[in-house]
Amino acid sequence: MRRNTLRWWALAGALGLAACSGNVIGPDNQLQVTNATDNFQLQATALNNVSQTLTYLWQNTGTSANVNQSGTVTAGSATLTIIDQAGTTVYLANLGDTGTFQSSAGLAGGWTIRVELHGMSGSLNFRGQKP
Repeated sequence: MRRNTLRWWALAGALGLAACSGNVIGPDNQLQVTNATDNFQLQATALNNVSQTLTYLWQNTGTSANVNQSGTVTAGSATLTIIDQAGTTVYLANLGDTGTFQSSAGLAGGWTIRVELHGMSGSLNFRGQKP
């Protein structure tokens, strides 16, 4: 019983800290994630002062990725980091930049996609695909 109480307080404390640092993505933001082998897409709308980190494991059978970014960052910052199977950062970009970009070469397999939002307002929309 005591262990569960400690876990609850630890969770409540972590949630409280997250709430103090800004909003998080909620149902009104229409978060949509497609995470399929060789194709990853994320979009969310109507973000307002969001501070949150989203992390996904994506299977890429290739050694690079084409990344298409088309969101709008009106305040704060939004950073996309893609890390290959070996732990090497193959892509690091500001999600306020739009266009199609190429990652560096990496090791095929499980790639980590990390989106870091700090006081971000606007919309997110990006896709990573095996070329």
